[in-house]
Amino acid sequence: MKAGLVTFYHLHHYGAILQAAATQRALASLGWDCETIDYFVNQDIRILKPPTTPGRAANDAYNTLHYPALKRRWQRFETFSKAHLNLTSRRYASWEELKRAALPYDLLISGSDQIWNPTIFPDGRFDPVFFGTFSPLRKIAYAPSFGVGHLPEGMEEELKGYLCAFSHLSVREASGRDIVREAAGREAEVVLDPTLLLTAEDWSALAAERVVRGEYILCYCIARSGALEPYIRRLAEETGLPVVQLCGTRRKLHPKAKLIFDAGPAEFLSLFRHAAYVCTNSFHGTVFSVQFQRPFFTAVAPAELQEPERSRTFSLLSRLGLTDRVVGKGDAAGLGDLPGWSAAEERLQAARAGAMAYLRAALADEPWERAKEPPRPQGNRPLLADRTHCTGCSACAAACPKDAITLVRDREGFAFPQVDPERCVHCGICTKTCPMLRERAKTPLPAAFAAWNREADIRRDSTSGGAFSALADYVLEGGGVVFGAALDGKQHLRHTACFRKEDLWRLRGAKYVQSDLEGVFREVRKCLETRQVLFSGTPCQVDGLYRYLGTRPENLTTCDLVCHGVPSPGVWEDMARHIEKKRGRELQTVRFRNKVEGWQNSHFTAVYDDGTVDTHPLFETEFGRAFGRALFLRPCCYRCPYACLNRVGDFTLGDLWGLRPDELPEQQQKGVSLLLVNTPHGSHIFDQLHLVRQPFPVERAIAGNPRLASPITQPPDRAAFFAAYALEPFDQVVRKFCALPPLPVRAMGKALSPEMKAKVKKVLRRG
Repeated sequence: MKAGLVTFYHLHHYGAILQAAATQRALASLGWDCETIDYFVNQDIRILKPPTTPGRAANDAYNTLHYPALKRRWQRFETFSKAHLNLTSRRYASWEELKRAALPYDLLISGSDQIWNPTIFPDGRFDPVFFGTFSPLRKIAYAPSFGVGHLPEGMEEELKGYLCAFSHLSVREASGRDIVREAAGREAEVVLDPTLLLTAEDWSALAAERVVRGEYILCYCIARSGALEPYIRRLAEETGLPVVQLCGTRRKLHPKAKLIFDAGPAEFLSLFRHAAYVCTNSFHGTVFSVQFQRPFFTAVAPAELQEPERSRTFSLLSRLGLTDRVVGKGDAAGLGDLPGWSAAEERLQAARAGAMAYLRAALADEPWERAKEPPRPQGNRPLLADRTHCTGCSACAAACPKDAITLVRDREGFAFPQVDPERCVHCGICTKTCPMLRERAKTPLPAAFAAWNREADIRRDSTSGGAFSALADYVLEGGGVVFGAALDGKQHLRHTACFRKEDLWRLRGAKYVQSDLEGVFREVRKCLETRQVLFSGTPCQVDGLYRYLGTRPENLTTCDLVCHGVPSPGVWEDMARHIEKKRGRELQTVRFRNKVEGWQNSHFTAVYDDGTVDTHPLFETEFGRAFGRALFLRPCCYRCPYACLNRVGDFTLGDLWGLRPDELPEQQQKGVSLLLVNTPHGSHIFDQLHLVRQPFPVERAIAGNPRLASPITQPPDRAAFFAAYALEPFDQVVRKFCALPPLPVRAMGKALSPEMKAKVKKVLRRG
């Protein structure tokens, strides 16, 4: 039996040619003769190309400097291709040529790599060749990738038409399965990349002799190294091993790195096989680190960190129980931690057997029953929200009847639930309580108001208009208790109970850090037995409280905040120590948003134990700049489900940004609150508050407060920040990520248009 394979192979990319070779060998092991159809279109593999753009000209200049080595690399790719790929005797340049050809196959296979990615082709459309549309033969798909998390708009019907001809569908990533399901209403099996169908022994047989003598740290990056830089530097320092850089990016990754430009596929395999450590941001770099069981660290794109379920690297590593090898996140392995190779190899063998079973059934045109996903290693941990969704609200810990859950800080300084397997009885209460595992009911559109406190002193002491204080006063005057966030003497932020108006000042003002809720929900429930309670916090904290209580008590009033996202408590406390170190004295208190120069020009004010005071515009301080860029927010904040008008609290409070100069001109300098009234209970209380208020259009409230419509975007250097934070002295981290840019850069930033800035950033990222 003979199969024709349509795939990428000729790009002179390591992954492309190795996956093609692996697919052919896997088919041969199942008794099939496989021929790769030599379809060569829209690919220019010349080392030097016409300099049609400044970027192309710079690339040619770089390639000219290294031309002899790059020529050897080119020749080695061609040699490997001739030796290990079974190609058609004829090269085809178009769909029409293939349509006219008499192809001697029993079926066609759409193979791996991003052959179904419409964005990589010149017209931004699918290439029908890679769906086998040139032939009426039966078709199967093995591990093709769409390369994108979502199809471009309007392409679903086109894809559905192409997929109708396939008897068996598989894809390389979970995101591809979702695309197939949504576009065609069919289920696609998620299978291993073809390079994982072969064993380490198979690949060793194809590898060249040793390229580098002795032990070394191999670095292979196809994009900016970012989060890997501190790992490369620290590994070199602590092991004393030389750094060998297989060049995929023009930027040198270590000052003393030995650069290798001439490696072909066989040399690529050899470099991974013999490395002592690997640092990579390439998917196939990760694959061959796993294949040869080399201790490795890998970095992924910011979008993959934000949505790991759509990442091919996470898809693979989660199968193998090795996601801790991804750097720049809170559960990343330590520098000296070795991968759990025994368990990973066992899981890899099981996944390989499942993928081969799928391929065998597809080739034989037999029905395929979806393989069960092997359970991911999590010990006796009950089902809770994963790290990208968990808000740290503490509801699970408060609800646990056996006190089996504690919140423990990770490498990013955020608290996550940790389950004691000795205490856990698997009652499921924590799972039922977790807000992120339940859909919230829709609420009516809130009523929006511009509001400010009638008491001038209270308003002056508040971040904006003092609306929270009016609400807190109302509850305290009725004999109730107010729960809000306050900093202690060590600058640790935790929720605390306030029973007297005189103590209310501690709860006023914005605190740009996630608060500690340990024991607070239980204390709230106890107070609710005898008095009114006001609980103020982020929307996820308010929702966590309701989930813990299981109801909405009549004597509970809640106030959620228009939340930019919660910064890391660990980072803030280290920043506090950093400030103290610079000043040589201890902090007594901090005001994150002080109105010393008016509401529109917030200041970060630090008061020290000797009575001295520092105050600077917030976004000119190290902490303020990083906060404004959303650099160290909790992972869930970048996909926050509460960043909308479906509010959880009785009230929502924020600043009324976006006022025109002629609107409330006398009030803007003093501060104006945005107050949303979300529930009938809130409406009843609102009428009794000691506030000046004016109705305000909800649409304009959203325009001035974008977090009422969507979450903040994750910055591209977040992972790099936290990778450095995990390994390097904090003072160095601050200098690198939080310092003011040099004066010429700031001047250019003011002079350039947003479009020009985007172009400059794009050019810089290519390095």
